[in-house]
Amino acid sequence: MKVFKFGGASINSIERIKNVGDIISKHSNEKLLVVISAMGKTTNALEKVVEAFFEGRKEDALQLFEQVKESHLNVLKYLTVVNWKAAQDQLRDFFTEVEWLLQDKPVRSFDYYYDQVVCVGELMSTAMISHYFTEEKIKHKWIDVRDIIRTDSNFRDAAIDWRYTEQKVKEEIEPLFASYDIVLTQGFIGSTDENESTTLGREGSDYSAAIFANLLTADSLTIWKDVEAVMSADPKAYKNAAIIPALSFTEVIEMAYYGAQVIHPKTIKPLQNKNIPLYVKSFIDPSLPGTTISRQPTKNLPPIIVDKEKQVLIQFRSKDFSFVEDKPIHQLHELFNKIKIKPNLSQNTAISLLCCFDDKAEKIEKLAEEAAQLFDVSLEKNLRLLTIRHYDEDTIRTLTTGKVIVLEQKTGETVQMVMR
Repeated sequence: MKVFKFGGASINSIERIKNVGDIISKHSNEKLLVVISAMGKTTNALEKVVEAFFEGRKEDALQLFEQVKESHLNVLKYLTVVNWKAAQDQLRDFFTEVEWLLQDKPVRSFDYYYDQVVCVGELMSTAMISHYFTEEKIKHKWIDVRDIIRTDSNFRDAAIDWRYTEQKVKEEIEPLFASYDIVLTQGFIGSTDENESTTLGREGSDYSAAIFANLLTADSLTIWKDVEAVMSADPKAYKNAAIIPALSFTEVIEMAYYGAQVIHPKTIKPLQNKNIPLYVKSFIDPSLPGTTISRQPTKNLPPIIVDKEKQVLIQFRSKDFSFVEDKPIHQLHELFNKIKIKPNLSQNTAISLLCCFDDKAEKIEKLAEEAAQLFDVSLEKNLRLLTIRHYDEDTIRTLTTGKVIVLEQKTGETVQMVMR
């Protein structure tokens, strides 16, 4: 049994959805659990719906959601004929789920509403693809992953209840393979014990696939992407990015920790625990070998570049010039946990702490406001965080020419620089 995961880019057009069907058909003699994300750009569009709703702009929220609805119904017209009515009815059920919520006024946290709305992206995409598979006579079973993956109520970054989820996989998923070769479900989402939708963190579909691979003890997990393989840098930004044919679990964990977008940070451990290999392959050209990620150690890797824009550097300075160690640092980290924000890089001086964050406006504003009760707070926006694994001086020189380095940390294998 194998697990396949297809991201939003792999289904962002009618042609690409049909391409996914072709890839699945070529593995028709195997047992597959297939995890699929929301269609490309849908999550961003739904985020705008949530923002409008939470700001009290109900009509704007409904209008923005209307655009999401129309785009999906338009794609559906070209995917289904015989199954069009059934597919449309299922989509309309999901539409109603969101519109019912948007008619209300926000009385809970932004993160709660985010999860209730954004989760519909995955449900809509997989429902459409399921009806397309039926049209193409690809025998399969569609399931709502919220009935399987149980989480806590930490909305937007929910933690898995592994024991309950494992039980549901054994009871609900494993028996399906007696009748179906393909089980189709969603990534990124789950639900609480009160049936409230949750999400597993941005790009969490990879993690969903790894959860299923672990609990089903799959032979492998394949993540299908729009690149040939794992690259040494984002090929859209770095023309000289090199293909990396093999990586160790440890190296990928390090890459993910520093913000590389190719693999979700939580994805590796469920695979590593059961020694399940991960393949990263191109859905554009499935014949390419891609990248194999396993326990096998890798040597002689090229410099691996992670470049994060829209960074904020915040300095927390003690008000009375006392050392920031011990209690003040502890208070600050409690604040990070409360706001659900994590520094990408941090550095102590005697009386201050410097932290670099992704510029999530609502969280940064709240952090600065609350931290100001304990510290003198100053911040600088519009910075970049450049991380280079397996660096050499030529690479550092090339990538920092003309930049002002505001903060730097360097170990034997990794250098990080905050730049303006």
